[in-house]
Amino acid sequence: MNKLNIVAISLVAVLLTACSDNESNITETATAEKKEKKILYWVAPMDATYRRDEPGKSPMGMDLVAVYDEGGDENTVKISAAVENNMGVRTAIVKRDKLWRRIDTVGYVDFDENKISHLHLRTKGWIEKLYVKSEGERVKKGQLLFEVYAPELVNAQEEYLQALRSNNRGLTSASRERLIALGISDLQIKTLNKIRRVGQYVKVYAKQDGIIAKLNIRQGMFVMPQKQVMSLADLSSVWLLAEVFESQADWVKTGQPAEVKLSYLPGRVWEGEVEYIYPSLDPKTRTLKVRLRFENEDESLKPNMFAKVNIYGGAKREVLTIPREALIRTGNDQRVILSMGKGRFQAREVTAGIESGEFIEIVKGISEGDKVVTSGQFLIDSEASLKASIARMSSMDGKKEKMDPNMDMSKKIMGTATLNSVMPAHNMINMAHAPIPALDWPAMEMDFIVKKGVSLQGLNKGDKVEFELEKGESGYVVKSITKLKM
Repeated sequence: MNKLNIVAISLVAVLLTACSDNESNITETATAEKKEKKILYWVAPMDATYRRDEPGKSPMGMDLVAVYDEGGDENTVKISAAVENNMGVRTAIVKRDKLWRRIDTVGYVDFDENKISHLHLRTKGWIEKLYVKSEGERVKKGQLLFEVYAPELVNAQEEYLQALRSNNRGLTSASRERLIALGISDLQIKTLNKIRRVGQYVKVYAKQDGIIAKLNIRQGMFVMPQKQVMSLADLSSVWLLAEVFESQADWVKTGQPAEVKLSYLPGRVWEGEVEYIYPSLDPKTRTLKVRLRFENEDESLKPNMFAKVNIYGGAKREVLTIPREALIRTGNDQRVILSMGKGRFQAREVTAGIESGEFIEIVKGISEGDKVVTSGQFLIDSEASLKASIARMSSMDGKKEKMDPNMDMSKKIMGTATLNSVMPAHNMINMAHAPIPALDWPAMEMDFIVKKGVSLQGLNKGDKVEFELEKGESGYVVKSITKLKM
């Protein structure tokens, strides 16, 4: 045998030994991993809801199968890569960041009430001439609005002229003050001094620039002092009344900057600030009214327009934040779905804090660097909830079974039921039984194993029966059963 053959044979031997060692190591590792795994419970092969804390038989007579701990708890579920891809699962990293207390709300434009004037007559009379015809008309300060005939105004003018002719300064001053009190302007009093003739009609002029916001009179109408004749509004500045949710009421303060956008002028942003916070909440909407003021020289902000409002209430620093879509809200709690890696997901209860834009603060429940599911989380959450519910039911079953040995075994466990199916070949029946007080069981439908020697002959679906149970190795079994006479 030459040297080349000897070297080849040696290499083959080394390779075979290495493969054997690797195979042995893999087998040992797999065995060790299996030994390290903790058995959580035993489940029936044909019914996942039938679970026990120890080995035994299922109602079908099959051996229970052990379920091992895969490194999670009852809120952890495992999903294959294919299912995860089909669900479109997306995740985001929990970050510690600065979160602005930004209030996103809506509001409507209203008149600046500091720039509204209302006109009333101070005596009853008739509108003889009306120079403005409709609401919305623009007027200037000092513009003639209407002329009114009022007997009391005519008498007051005559008294004033008599006082002037008498040269009685005290009487003249008193008569002048009465004219002013009745609403006659200084300009008209000066004209009266000059021409010394009573005017039958008294002229009323605009006290400010603006528009006719309300017009409640028509020419020839008889009016009383309590009737509002018209309102004038200046639109050079306007108010914007915004609604803030009760939960965000503590965020808003006077002087905070605010932005307003209107749908009819896309791209334009008005900048203003919070001018006033109303002291009480609206009892119907449970919102706090906030007033903002904006300059409106071009009158692009028109009363009763609907607006989107952003109020900036300062930043909260170094808080844990997640995308808002990752938070699952229910009636009783809040939770997120964490991605644990290798297809495992866990439902985790959290406490949410402030919400700003597309992000929300998490006060408790998760840590920086965790991965939260932002898409597909509701399907995963429903699976985790179902798993947890089944685990809790199994735990309750286990507790009942541990309590069973302490029961008074001399007391018979009797009940009545309606048969749903009879399976003599498997020594099983399915029946809908009434409540069983001895076991504190409610009415339900379930399978029962029939004790050996108990005859099922003559029993059919729909029969009313009376039965007795006893504790067996894998649960309660039917000790006796009798058909009831109808």
